[in-house]
Amino acid sequence: MDNATLVNFDIENGQRVIDALDKAGKTPNVALWAQLPEYEDWRLVIASDHLDPSSSLSAYTEINATLRNAGIPVNRTPTIFWRPMDKPFIQALRKSFASAKDTYGMRLGGQKFGDQYLEDAFVYRIR
Repeated sequence: MDNATLVNFDIENGQRVIDALDKAGKTPNVALWAQLPEYEDWRLVIASDHLDPSSSLSAYTEINATLRNAGIPVNRTPTIFWRPMDKPFIQALRKSFASAKDTYGMRLGGQKFGDQYLEDAFVYRIR
């Protein structure tokens, strides 16, 4: 099956989500578009130490409320893949890019970080 293509529209919508989270004080430490082997479409990966790590439901509820309060319509909301900060995937990304001053626009792919293989990725930030 052909993989979906990430286009400027997606990158702009992802940036709107990140800006809304930043403004609400839920700043993502890791934010990137990822093409993961278990999904056919791209996912906006978000990890933040400002989101409740106790459950996925809590984190997604916070994200959805933030986007709703920012006026981002449902049809402009990308598919979000929230990951807790303690997951091996997030930890490996942060360790790998800890010394990078600016990760915006980096392309990653064809490699495994922690417990997650990335087919392709467009990075907004890894802190």
